[in-house]
Amino acid sequence: MSNSSSPVSRERLTRVREVAQSQSLQHGARLVAAPLRFVGFWAAVALPFLYLPLLISGLDGQETLVFGLLLALNAVALVIGHGHGQ
Repeated sequence: MSNSSSPVSRERLTRVREVAQSQSLQHGARLVAAPLRFVGFWAAVALPFLYLPLLISGLDGQETLVFGLLLALNAVALVIGHGHGQ
């Protein structure tokens, strides 16, 4: 029995395990990304309806902060949901 094939086999086994783990992580990321894109897309569609009551009543004091936060949240939702349906 030759010892020279053992290190090669161990290296190959280690590489196969690394590839399997990487593929498993990629699969898990795809499973999580699809629902996040869905929620992001529909949040980006729905959030502008929350602007209307704020704009109708006027922006003063605390409402300006809320409006700014809604705009920021809408921008984040647009980025997250951008790839939905593609």
